[in-house]
Amino acid sequence: MSPLARVVDEHVGLIAVAAVGGEVDASNARELGERLHAALTNRSRALIVDLGETSYLDSAGVNLLFALDLELRERRQRLHLVVPPGSPIARVLSITALDRAVSVHETREAALESSAADDG
Repeated sequence: MSPLARVVDEHVGLIAVAAVGGEVDASNARELGERLHAALTNRSRALIVDLGETSYLDSAGVNLLFALDLELRERRQRLHLVVPPGSPIARVLSITALDRAVSVHETREAALESSAADDG
């Protein structure tokens, strides 16, 4: 991963969780997408992308998340985002309407609870 961003992934049952820290921009969005895809398996019910430690997200990152959401829906999987309220990332999601297209949660625990309740 580019020095601008880092990804730490884990699995909680059938839910993949990827924590993204640092900055996401055109220089690393593609590589980030590859890392997020690698966190998923065919049995994964959902992918939680925790953006709590993300300090910057440009249009390439937003486009990546929109595309990932569409792809996961086609696979009958769900994308959930963790974004602390009032963070710069929350504002970006609001401006781009990504927060209306994808499930956004204030905490990882809330995202896990919602993911576990999904029908898949």
